[in-house]
Amino acid sequence: MKRTTLPTVCRDRRAVLKGTAGLALGCSLTPVVAGRQDDPASLRPRSGDVLVRINDPGMQPLTPGDISVAAAPTLAWAMAPADRIVRNGSRLNRVLVMKLDVAQLSADTKANAAEGVVAYTAICTHSGCEVTDWLADERVLYCSCHSSKFDPADGARVADGPAPRSLPALPLRIADGHLVVAGPFTSRVGFESA
Repeated sequence: MKRTTLPTVCRDRRAVLKGTAGLALGCSLTPVVAGRQDDPASLRPRSGDVLVRINDPGMQPLTPGDISVAAAPTLAWAMAPADRIVRNGSRLNRVLVMKLDVAQLSADTKANAAEGVVAYTAICTHSGCEVTDWLADERVLYCSCHSSKFDPADGARVADGPAPRSLPALPLRIADGHLVVAGPFTSRVGFESA
């Protein structure tokens, strides 16, 4: 089979276009990425952070009593208690908080829960949509984008749909009556690229 080659002009033009695109991409993204790494509001939740309800202007730390048993999830952010920096600089920091019957929690889920309160990322592991729905009759979290279902009593394991993995959990503990982050997310927050 005879191999055809591009004329030198086309090869040079292609190299210039690739280089220009790469340079433009690098110049436009580098400051944003570097800025986010230094922005405390964009950092993932840290041990010792408290949870606050999204859109709460008073930024009151949540308590187990603020979360009703088997009710729709509460959307929350983590907040550094010392300087009151809310970690809302990245949508990947959105957290679903729910209270479940402790007797119905799997052993792994109990280890990350505080008085039956569990926390999971709100970002679906399938395509990055937000998981905000609660199907009470099935007792599952639901992503309406592609119909993935997650069982919050069993580590948010995929119960149905195309999601490839469980929702990462955010371990919790109680301190001074408040829900406090006890460790980092149990796995990478985000979705699978096709």
